[in-house]
Parts: sequence; C-alpha cells; structure tokens
Amino acid sequence: MSGREMDFIKEAFDQNWVVPLGPNVNGFEADLEAFCNNRPGREPLHKKVVALSAGTAAVHLALVACDVGPGDEVMVQSFTFCASSHPVTYVGATPVFVDSEPETWNIDPELLDKAIADRIEKTGRKPKAIIPVALYGMPYKIDEILKVAEKYDIPVIEDAAEGLGSRYEGQVLGTFGRYGVLSFNGNKMITTSGGGALICPDEEEARRVLWFATQARESYPYYQHEAIGYNYRMSNICAGIGRGQMTILDEHIEHHKHVQALYCELLKDVKGITMHCAPSPAFDANYWLCTATLDPDLHIKGEENSYKSVITGAVGGAAGVTHTAQTAVTDCQPNANVEALRVALDKCGIEARPLWKPMHRQPVYAQNPAYVNGVSEALFKVGICLPAGPWVSDDDVRYIAQSIREAIL
Repeated sequence: MSGREMDFIKEAFDQNWVVPLGPNVNGFEADLEAFCNNRPGREPLHKKVVALSAGTAAVHLALVACDVGPGDEVMVQSFTFCASSHPVTYVGATPVFVDSEPETWNIDPELLDKAIADRIEKTGRKPKAIIPVALYGMPYKIDEILKVAEKYDIPVIEDAAEGLGSRYEGQVLGTFGRYGVLSFNGNKMITTSGGGALICPDEEEARRVLWFATQARESYPYYQHEAIGYNYRMSNICAGIGRGQMTILDEHIEHHKHVQALYCELLKDVKGITMHCAPSPAFDANYWLCTATLDPDLHIKGEENSYKSVITGAVGGAAGVTHTAQTAVTDCQPNANVEALRVALDKCGIEARPLWKPMHRQPVYAQNPAYVNGVSEALFKVGICLPAGPWVSDDDVRYIAQSIREAIL
C-alpha cells in the first residue's frame, strides 16, 4: 500500500459515499484513462474506462456489448484462466478454443485464421468475437490478430487482466481491440481488493456498458427495465484503494521487470531451466508473474513422490472454496519434476504454482470445439510460475534461485 489509499477511503466515509458510485469511482476511471491513452511520442488515444466489480464482469459486459448470445461462438485463447471463457457461457454462447504460438505463449494468429474459416464452413456463421489473453502479462501478437479480425470483421476483446501496464510498441494493452479487460484482483499489478474495468472505444459505448452494469434502468420515476442488466459497478471504497494504487503503478511495473531480470541472471547457468522472456523489445511485458520451463530430463529431489496423495485445499494462491479431488492425478498435469519443485519450494516457504491448465483440457469444456497444435499443453506440463510481487525483494529472489539449485538432483 502506498499510504494514499487510506486518504481516499477516509474521504469516501467522510462524504458518505459508501456506494457503487461517487468521486473515487470517477477519479479512478479518469486515472486509468490517462494511463491507458498515453502513447509517448504519438497522439494520445481517446478510450473511455468503466470501473467494475471484477475483471470477469468486464469480460461478460464486453460480450453483452458485442451482442453475443445463445447459439453464437466466440474464439477464445485456450491457454488462460477460466475467467476468459466462463463469461462466454454466461451469455449462452460457445467458447471455441485456439492454441498458442511458442514465442509469447498467447493465441496463435495463423491457427486462429484457420479456425475461424473452419467454423464458418461448419456452421455457416462467423464467430461473434475474438478473445486473446495477455498470459502472465506477455503481449500477444496484436498486429497479426487484428489482421485476422479485420479479414472476417469480428470484434476483438483484449483480455489484459494480467497485463496492466504491458505495452506493444509503446501502446498499452487493452487499447487495440474494440474492448479491453483489466483486473484489480488482490494478486494483480495494482489491486482494489477485487474489481476490474472495461476499456471502451468511446463515450457512447462506455455509457452503454455503464447502463448494463447498473441494472439497465429506464428513465422513469420508478424502476422500469426493458433489458437485462447487472450489478457490476465498482464501489467508491474499492475505487479509493485503486486511486491510491495508481500513484505507484509505474513503480510496480518497473519492480516486476527488475525481478524478472534478476531471475534471468541468477538462473542463466542452471542447466534445464529456461526463463520465459519477451521475443523482442516491441513486446514490453509487465512480467506480472515470472515463468520458467523445466527440461523433462531435469530431475528434482522427491520427484518419485509427486502426485502420490490427494491434495486437500487450495494450492498456489488459489482463493475461495475448492472441492476435494477424487484422485491424485488427472489425464493432463505438470510433469513430476515440476510438481516436485513446487513442493520443494513450498517447504522453503516459497509459493510457486503451475501454469494455467489449457481450457481445452478442462473437463468442463471437454465437448467444446478446439483447434490445437500442442503448444499450450506442452508448456503446461513443463512450466512453473515464480514469485514476482511488489514485496519480493532482491534477497528473496536470491533465496528462491538458491532453493531451486538445491532442489535439483
């Protein structure tokens, strides 16, 4: 926390703005617009931002704004968290999953093109939207994605929930497509203790999204509803936290980049471990999480005990209620050495976690169309996420790197 958060929160209580609107909400949206619209050396953009209760709500409202509904299909990056795809099902549409390319780990534009053509041939209709995801803050190949989108005249909803502050060729992610999704969950680049935002193309679209986000009321002296709305507006208290966090966003981004560089330096001579880095300077990642892959031939102490018992509870920072698993293994899981390293680091007091399991390998989506090339599943089996938050110090990174070394056989 920067200290400014309490000032804005106190102001909200003093002014009795303890509701899902108010000066902090307006101020937070203005701060986000100033940040997102800034393009050093070029004309600024004129996007508008609507602050919401969650990044998932932002995905949902972007789909609503694109008139996605029952019977429609949406092209979704498979290598992502479920919040990118679940809202597609909320509106009655079908997620069609597309695999990744190996450089950024994000949606493969060539495969996307082929998948759209195939869906049109199979269904006689084109998909209603495309959702690329800035996995772990790494920019996607947006120029190539937009070319595909323009070819078929399909709107792009950028899921930049993990990519606040990441840029492609100097422009903030979430500002290239028709809509852009941001998240302020507790583990993101900045937090409002929860919350998200939708970047909209203009004032008119922002007002339409805001209307949906506040129960879609008509202008009568009583409650009149002619469309289905949602209770998705951010509270003035949470927005106050966000305003304070915005004052240190740039510091957080630079810190994450610094941590990434330190991991790269400390692990560069460890055979069998490769840090995932941006393919070129154009891909200016925020390194929300620092990720690495383990060679299958790299062996970790205790590897023989991986997946021997059922885990009871949340792992790797997962929040909320979990169901106790029925078996210790699934038909698609990280390699034994990845799990062994996670366990070894956990014993050292270090929270690591696997990469996101691709959506096309999730049981809930077993029947969904998927266009795969093997990239995301292969990465899931060998990848691991390392700590990178604002409280991770240089000494912490050195301790983590040394713990990794000591875990290797």
